[in-house]
Amino acid sequence: MRTPPPEPLTPRTPRRPHAAGVLQRSYAMSVPSRDEGHPPGLDGSRSPVLPVAVLLLSMGACAALPIDEATAPPPQAGACHADGARSVMGLSPTRDVVELARVDSRSRTVRVIRPGDAVTQDYSGDRLNLEVNDRGAITGAYCG
Repeated sequence: MRTPPPEPLTPRTPRRPHAAGVLQRSYAMSVPSRDEGHPPGLDGSRSPVLPVAVLLLSMGACAALPIDEATAPPPQAGACHADGARSVMGLSPTRDVVELARVDSRSRTVRVIRPGDAVTQDYSGDRLNLEVNDRGAITGAYCG
């Protein structure tokens, strides 16, 4: 025995008044059809355009922006920049050479570290450390 096909969802006539006097409608009347209630182009279809656009915008927001040297903050006075002390590498740490390294590195103080010297582990951001080898030549420079 075959079951009859289900009735199509079509608007029905109101059944009976509600307690507040408002007519009840069937469920089929409140569901918009596929063509109703959506702006053009947003008909509920699964288009990959929106997810791809969101993904691309998200990835673009994560990209690092180039730093313009004109907008980079100026170096702090007294902050050590060990790269400036490259000019004294291989030289003997005389008073004039140490002063040149201090000025070129923009540091406030300089510590000359010879082989066997005891060195504290405290960090000072405005101090340049010059390492000297056993021949008396500057072999390294770092801040701290």
